[in-house]
Amino acid sequence: MIKKVNKRGSDDVKVTFVLPEDHPHAEDMCVVGDFNDWTEGENRFIRRSNHTYSTNVMLKEGGRYAFRYYSPSHGWENDGDADAYERNEHGSDNCILET
Repeated sequence: MIKKVNKRGSDDVKVTFVLPEDHPHAEDMCVVGDFNDWTEGENRFIRRSNHTYSTNVMLKEGGRYAFRYYSPSHGWENDGDADAYERNEHGSDNCILET
């Protein structure tokens, strides 16, 4: 699940990426994308009190961002709630997020 909240008085959008409590790789999963130079581990999912896993990213309103989820033990995964999907240079699809 992806939640987007526009921050009052700014051009920023708080984007929350959420994985369910039963996701098999959530504990070592992170979000990587062009907003963090595809850096593994920078935006790691954290277990929350409601038993889901989530991470937040602040992005500029009106942007278009490519991203995927990555786990060192499982590899790459896409989010079914992405706004779109786009083929990448590795022969797979990136998720697209529009703010």
